[in-house]
Amino acid sequence: MVKASTESTRQFTTHNTLPANLRAQSIELLNQSLAALFDLQSQTKQAHWNVKGDQFYGLHLLFDEIAEELSGFVDEVAERVVALGGYATGTARMAAKDSFLPEFPVAATTSLEHVQALVERFGLMSKHLREAIGWTTDDAGTADLYTGISRTVDKRLWFLEAHIQKSA
Repeated sequence: MVKASTESTRQFTTHNTLPANLRAQSIELLNQSLAALFDLQSQTKQAHWNVKGDQFYGLHLLFDEIAEELSGFVDEVAERVVALGGYATGTARMAAKDSFLPEFPVAATTSLEHVQALVERFGLMSKHLREAIGWTTDDAGTADLYTGISRTVDKRLWFLEAHIQKSA
């Protein structure tokens, strides 16, 4: 996990019965995930707006669909932070500062370049989500949230990789 900012570990009084130290760990991890998911959503929109080439129309629609899906996950993760008594660090500037994802390559224009950039980022997100499931085993609600997001991110990674994989 990345070193947290004060805001990402801030807690409020709650009747949630999870122990405070467990809630603090989950809140910090969820805020890290929130930053990366928000970043991934915006990078997917960047690809949606700027893709060019022979697969333009299909990828334009796919990228938009994926970005919309990620938007729902951003909301779910932020709401889980608050449900645990935390403070959701969810502005674009906070996400840019706290995301572990690399910046989207501004030189990318072709279909292949956009897909490859998203494959790399979805792969990193997938790894993070699987690790987060393991880190939150004592917080079943958070682990369940991560499990659901992980399934969808893995599916979207498959959709993206299918555009660049060669058949055997």
